[in-house]
Amino acid sequence: MNFKPLGNRVLVERVEEPEKTPSGIIIPDNAKEKPLEGNVLAIGPEVEEEGHIKVGDRVVFAKYSGTDITLEGKEYLILQTDDILGILE
Repeated sequence: MNFKPLGNRVLVERVEEPEKTPSGIIIPDNAKEKPLEGNVLAIGPEVEEEGHIKVGDRVVFAKYSGTDITLEGKEYLILQTDDILGILE
């Protein structure tokens, strides 16, 4: 996949939520919410200059942020850096 975000944008792949709760209850697909965490796959030039977010970081982002896209049959999210709430370490 060759995709380079522009400006202060980041390409993120959502991290899948577990299908079962810790107590063993299976969560059906229609009851799941989209995960609010993801792995950074590509960053724009402005993000690279800032140096705060790097490729490979796991980030938490706002619930209704970003633009969903499909590349090579997989779903991704394009976020602006303002939509990223923090980096998980």
